[in-house]
Amino acid sequence: MTLAALEVPDVVQSVDWIAIAPPAITAVVGLLVLVADLFVPEGRKHLLGWASVAGLTLATLSLLPLLDAERATFCRLSDDDVCSYTADQFTLAVQLLVLGGALLTALLSVTASHDHADTPRARAVPGGEYWFLLLSSAAGAALLPASRDLATLVVALEVASLPAFALVGLKRGDRMSSEAALKFFLSSVTATAVTLMGVSFVYATTGSLYLTEIADGLTRVDGQFDTLARTGVVLTLIGFAFKTAAVPFHFWVPDTYVGAPLPIAAYLSVIGKAVGFSGLILVTVVAFPSYADVWGPALAVLAALTMTIGNAAALRQSVTRAYSAVRLLAWSSVGQAGYLLVPIAAAAYAKDGERAVGSTVSYALMYAAVNLGAFAVAALVARTRPLNRISDYRGLYAERPLAALVLAFFLLCLAGLPPGIIGLFAKVTVFSSAVDAGLGWLAVIMAVNVVIALYYYLQWTALLFRAPETAEGTETVKAAESAGPAGSAGSAESAGAGKAAAGTAPDAPDASLGPDVVTVPGAPGAGAAPRPGLPVPLALAAAIALAAVLAVVLSGAPQLVLRFSDTVLF
Repeated sequence: MTLAALEVPDVVQSVDWIAIAPPAITAVVGLLVLVADLFVPEGRKHLLGWASVAGLTLATLSLLPLLDAERATFCRLSDDDVCSYTADQFTLAVQLLVLGGALLTALLSVTASHDHADTPRARAVPGGEYWFLLLSSAAGAALLPASRDLATLVVALEVASLPAFALVGLKRGDRMSSEAALKFFLSSVTATAVTLMGVSFVYATTGSLYLTEIADGLTRVDGQFDTLARTGVVLTLIGFAFKTAAVPFHFWVPDTYVGAPLPIAAYLSVIGKAVGFSGLILVTVVAFPSYADVWGPALAVLAALTMTIGNAAALRQSVTRAYSAVRLLAWSSVGQAGYLLVPIAAAAYAKDGERAVGSTVSYALMYAAVNLGAFAVAALVARTRPLNRISDYRGLYAERPLAALVLAFFLLCLAGLPPGIIGLFAKVTVFSSAVDAGLGWLAVIMAVNVVIALYYYLQWTALLFRAPETAEGTETVKAAESAGPAGSAGSAESAGAGKAAAGTAPDAPDASLGPDVVTVPGAPGAGAAPRPGLPVPLALAAAIALAAVLAVVLSGAPQLVLRFSDTVLF
């Protein structure tokens, strides 16, 4: 056997470090923070948070050199058009969303870690592990939109997901957090296992894992393997549908958001959906276009069910129930996921499917800015009102006028009403994508759901400007109300509300309220008067301000986002 016969030329590949810089920088900073945690004294652990913020900022700025032209790396030497990593317009848009959202989450988390600086170690959130897990998940989420083969796609999905399970359950000694993490983990692992089976079926029928080669191979599938190929297509979609919280894969959302630290709930509501919809776009539009008759109707039905059930559940949230603000945002995010699915479903019926999915990207960019902003204001309110009920926001304008105005703007953007023009324009592009694709019935269902959502968004907005309650005890929640149809988390919420109703203060900050919440004697929800004078931490103020500036800029110049709705992204 000659030496030439032993050569494997496709194994030796050049790496475009500029192209892979965004996820690579995020991953490297995460490792550095984990190692630094071993040497940083307890009194300076907050520096790890600021190092993570700096790393995410650097990763976001590393997108700038990629704007000039499309880049690809990890390509076959025998075929430069077949690559595992591609930095095109779609990749850059989603990576901007992911890294920007992770940056806002990090700012919220810096405030949380600072608030718990004096928390006993038995109940504190471990700093080094927290930042490592957050950055690892962000690195996986940034890698996923650039993936162009199913192996890299599944690895990126798991790198984004596995740290998120740990982040949800990282609060020591909190049963609600542990239960939420377990529910999230078991359901997600099941969905991933189904997806891997689908990938194996697709590989068996096409003989390739590269998305472009799969698209070509599925057009030439032998008749006897057609059923196997169709089954593989459906099973592959399930894991990504789970990440978008599409019905019926949504059941983990409310309890997970309530049990997780509030910054992580915000992270899951935006970055988790970015992972899901970007994966769905890649496997449907790029890999499975020839099977649009399979995934098109399925995603259209999922979109209709998701937006309807999400908005109906949000409509039923009681304003006096413990954690009702977080639950409303959780169910609202399910409804918003339905809107995100509409253009992807429309791509199956449109003449140019790659152009149709641009509406999903434009809507996701708007949603990311305003939803993270709403969670940031919720974190601010939770500093003095730990139970975070919707009724706790009554009279917020009298206490914190700027925070109330900003939250009202975010809610109006989500509702699609002026002055939140970007929300209106984004909904119009999604609506238009359904109409142009001939999905009139889906457009009608979306219009009805937009009207339903208007009610609970406007109800919350109006509450901000109502006169605050004056009688002591009128804001107290009864334990029976908290126990309501809360599912498995009801007992934990009842316990928290009952403690508040009794006017007792715990010996230490209650870990069940999230790392950004400090339970203080005399706080609202503990049966006493509010403390409007509590200062706003710098990191939290920066997160709210950044989200507000982005939402205002997008409303003033919606073409910055909406150009994606009329652009071929691949």
